[in-house]
Amino acid sequence: MKDPEQETLFEFPCQFPIKVMGKAIDEFEQEVIEIMQRHIVEFEETSIKRRDSAKNNYAALTITITATSRKQLDAIYMDLTASELVIMAI
Repeated sequence: MKDPEQETLFEFPCQFPIKVMGKAIDEFEQEVIEIMQRHIVEFEETSIKRRDSAKNNYAALTITITATSRKQLDAIYMDLTASELVIMAI
C-alpha cells in the first residue's frame, strides 16, 4: 500500500494558496486566523488577502502559506470545513 504522503503532486515545502469564504463579519476572519495559527508555527496575518462581495455580505480570504506536508494541509482543511463560520474552503 502506498504512503498517502507520497500520493501528491506537490513537493514540500511549497507555497500554497488556501481560499476561504464566509459571511463578512469580524468573527469569520478571526476564526480563520485562529485555525491557521493552530497549524502554522509562524503564521503571519499579512499573508491574508481579503475581498468582499459587491454588497459586502460575504468575504473571500486567500491565505498563502508555506505548506510543509499533505498531512498539514489535510488538517487545515478539516478544521476550516468544521467551522460554522466557513461556507467553503478550497
